[in-house]
Amino acid sequence: MIRILKAHWLRIVVHVGAWIPLVALVGDALTDRLGAEPIREIIFRTGKTALILLTLSLACTPANTVLGFRSALQVRRALGLYAFFYALAHATMFVGVDYGFDLALLQGAILERPYALVGASAFVILLALALTSTKGSKKRLGKRWAKLHRWVYLAALLVIVHFVWLVKLDVREPLTYGAIVVALLLLRVRPVRELIARFRSKPKSPLDRIDAAKSKILMTRDPC
Repeated sequence: MIRILKAHWLRIVVHVGAWIPLVALVGDALTDRLGAEPIREIIFRTGKTALILLTLSLACTPANTVLGFRSALQVRRALGLYAFFYALAHATMFVGVDYGFDLALLQGAILERPYALVGASAFVILLALALTSTKGSKKRLGKRWAKLHRWVYLAALLVIVHFVWLVKLDVREPLTYGAIVVALLLLRVRPVRELIARFRSKPKSPLDRIDAAKSKILMTRDPC
């Protein structure tokens, strides 16, 4: 048991941590602690959780390339799918409760409200990424899979713009997430990666070289 926990501790943390916001939300709903506007609170909290998990999924590759934390690559897909799950809950509450699944009203809202249009665009991208996250999709799409999944950065930026327009006044929190996403995106630029590589120490032992080779293989198989 202890060996399993040591080997898979990060996966366990991710899975448990991803469910905590939902459990807390359900608990607050059952005990009437969602405030005067419970629907608005649910929409806000599910959207924010989606953004946090999406940002964490984007941090997995830099965690490996910059810090050598290879285990982060193993939870990237799970984080992305959990982000989509909360984005789906966010969109469902908005479409179902606010507009009663009335497509005519929804279309008008999307066209008239910029934040809704940007949010819908981000959701469509996340939907495409979730549907093609399987190993079978990777195999079928080949090189196109990596290109498609790089759109996740555009989705994250759109979510941040959506957040900024939604809160209107105090934009410090969404801009903080925006700065993090931009920094993570810069870490993927080749000159920046090469500069970081110069500062990283070279493997000194055979075991270190094996770990570095495994990290390189993982990056080659799943480059985004």
